[in-house]
Amino acid sequence: MSVTIKSAREIELMRTAGKLLEEVHNELAAFVKPGISTLDIDRLGEKLIRERGCIPNFLNYNGYPASICVSVNDEVVHGIPRDDRILQEGDIVSLDAGLIYKGYHSDAARTHAVGKIRPEAQKLMDVTKQSFFEGIKMAKAGNHLHQISAAINDYVDQFGYGVVRDLVGHGIGEHLHEDPQIPNFRQHRRGIKLVPGMTLAIEPMINAGTWEVAWLDDDWTVVTDDGSLSAHYENTILITEGEPEILTLTL
Repeated sequence: MSVTIKSAREIELMRTAGKLLEEVHNELAAFVKPGISTLDIDRLGEKLIRERGCIPNFLNYNGYPASICVSVNDEVVHGIPRDDRILQEGDIVSLDAGLIYKGYHSDAARTHAVGKIRPEAQKLMDVTKQSFFEGIKMAKAGNHLHQISAAINDYVDQFGYGVVRDLVGHGIGEHLHEDPQIPNFRQHRRGIKLVPGMTLAIEPMINAGTWEVAWLDDDWTVVTDDGSLSAHYENTILITEGEPEILTLTL
């Protein structure tokens, strides 16, 4: 495994990439409402990314045909936007987006309510988001990578939800996916030691039911195996000498 430690210059470029992606996500969040299509979201997302002088890093990545992954209800990740997939009151929709700024990638995901949703759907979204923050409490220099995984898993387990095992987080930098892989579930080994300058995309994907998933015939869209709801929350972070810095979220 070859993990790239970023230089001060690279970190500054990734900070900018993260800030710009946060802006895109904020505008997409305001756009989500009943009656729009998932393709409408993709078109706006690509426009917002390009307006900022950036490139959508998902577009044509390994053949993926869109700029924004738009996943509705039981779709976990990698939903392909369509003009005939219309958001309905009560849906939840996960938007996974990334961009390239001057050769450096950022990656983040958010799950949104479409209109008024059921309390159990809101709880799933809240737990998924909080599991990210529980995980990054361990994202400190000197700790080991899989302490992040364990913290996410232990938090989610309290609620009886399923932590997706077939998909994981990853390193990020000059490439969208770099070493190391970052599971959201407990591991038998500690994993690599975290050091300042590592940039990681940590992304809990949590199902209301089973952790098991399946791929649809489009070879992209991942759905829960039991049809239960799924939520996704992701940020690009930087390991520092102290607390981790979230590059795609201003707290």
